[in-house]
Amino acid sequence: MRKYFRGGIAALTGVLAASSLVLAPAASAAAKQDPDTAKLAGALTTQKVTWEECTFPGVAEETVKKFKTVKGLACATIQVPRDWHNPADGNTIGIRVSKTETAYKGTSRQGIALVNPGGPGGSGLPWGAAMALRTPVLAGQYDFIGFDPRGVGLSTPLKCSYTVPNSTDVNVLNKAKVDGCLENPLTKFITTEQTAYDMDFIRVLLGEKKMSYIGYSYGTWLGTWYAATFPGKTHRFLLDSAVDASQSTLENTWDLQPRTRDRQFQEALLPFMARNDAKYGQGTDPMEIRRNWEKAGGTREFVGQLFVAWFVIPAMYDTSQYHAAASAVASVIDASKEQGTASEKVEQIVSKMLTTPDLTAENKAFIAKAKDNALAAIAKKERVAVKSTTAAAEVETWDATFEAIRCQDGQWNQNLHYWKYWLADLTVNAPFIAPFMDTPLCAYWPTKNSMPKPDKKTFPRLLIAQSELDAATAYEGGLATAKALPNAKLISVDNEGSHGLFPYNTDCVDDPIVFYFQTGATPRKQFTGCQGLPLPNEDKTFEVGGKMTNGKIKIKMITPAVKEANKIVKDLLGGSSTAAADESGMPANL
Repeated sequence: MRKYFRGGIAALTGVLAASSLVLAPAASAAAKQDPDTAKLAGALTTQKVTWEECTFPGVAEETVKKFKTVKGLACATIQVPRDWHNPADGNTIGIRVSKTETAYKGTSRQGIALVNPGGPGGSGLPWGAAMALRTPVLAGQYDFIGFDPRGVGLSTPLKCSYTVPNSTDVNVLNKAKVDGCLENPLTKFITTEQTAYDMDFIRVLLGEKKMSYIGYSYGTWLGTWYAATFPGKTHRFLLDSAVDASQSTLENTWDLQPRTRDRQFQEALLPFMARNDAKYGQGTDPMEIRRNWEKAGGTREFVGQLFVAWFVIPAMYDTSQYHAAASAVASVIDASKEQGTASEKVEQIVSKMLTTPDLTAENKAFIAKAKDNALAAIAKKERVAVKSTTAAAEVETWDATFEAIRCQDGQWNQNLHYWKYWLADLTVNAPFIAPFMDTPLCAYWPTKNSMPKPDKKTFPRLLIAQSELDAATAYEGGLATAKALPNAKLISVDNEGSHGLFPYNTDCVDDPIVFYFQTGATPRKQFTGCQGLPLPNEDKTFEVGGKMTNGKIKIKMITPAVKEANKIVKDLLGGSSTAAADESGMPANL
């Protein structure tokens, strides 16, 4: 049975859950003494916290009703120093926090556990209540705490503005966007480092000596940063679907991401379609399905991009929606000769999808939301096209939290020639997702910040959970994190692709995590291997991708199947998909 809120990072809020100076003494704090946030915050430590009824913008009404059944649920906005480097300057920002009171009183209570769903920029405010519902056993021992990190949601937001230059050069446009954002006085304070201090101050205001934590996706980076800075305040930490925290920057995590999406598409989704030909009617050979997909235009066509962006990639985060994703791929192939505008084609393809046998109510809701997103993307593209014909300079305002955090958390490569060849390599080695890619804003964003190095003597024991075919945070990154962090133990889930695992509803995955949160004990071995659950409408788990060996999964980024699929693309394009041919002219991100 697939789990409730499976792939909850994206499913819970209905979004695709898709980085200054170093705080003194950041890197050396763990080796000496934890920073004292109560002392740093001064008078803010005595602020009156007013708890009130919670609101969760963007969360479905039915889900909010479930949240409000959680004992003690309440929300408050706390004030924190805008800059933990210089808290005495008097500038503050608001952090919205939710609390629960589910833990039994007495010796069995373990304290508080903060939760972050990822992003960067994901709203964590609903996740206190969500975790209490997802794992009632732990809710009896922990009061789960949700919060919107600085720059996010109901906390002080980061909005950046810039004057759109009269140029079509992507480098000119990107640099203008970054320079405009750096002029905002708040921008340099929207970092993981500053958020880690906010988290510790939440602990202080709640009167707790230590805190526990569950972080998904980017939240694993945030959790690692906290544990390295405040090891003495760290109780139990789970890093679920981990970024590569062996690096001092998030660049490698995003470098791997497009390749992992190509890998999951070819290694898992297309074989699923081939095994279920009676439903999708595309044959029993995954390579033939790929060939027909590419003949239909694949992601080189705007309509193909729309269906991958809103129907396929979300199902990679939550494989319980593979049935809907497979019907999307099949319907795009079948409708390749249909005529009409992009909006008309979306309507035609979705109508065909809805004739697929055995769609569940959840599948239909997923399809309806994806359709709305696709039509909105078309409307946005049309608005941009109209704007580009006007001569007058316009000021554009955008939500910059995602870029500010990932770009300011460590210096990315700023050699634009590097990114030119990076894009060219993707057209050859990750052609399924390459049309979505462009030079990241981080290539234009200077920073002096970096992830603090964990101290082997003080870094706490923690757990990492990682799926083999995770398309957002590559298995390779989670494995590197487990090897790099002192005392870390890794639970690998073979033949699984979902992003965000716990609770997974198998004893192999969940039992050691629950036991760790209850006792602090981690598995004896550094690596534990578990089998993934069957995909929708299947009664067994099929072997895909790599092989489990001694608790670790041995898998190549460009597997033999991916290599063969890449050759299909190259052959269909008559050799035009070469590095030289594709260094420019990449379609814009949706």
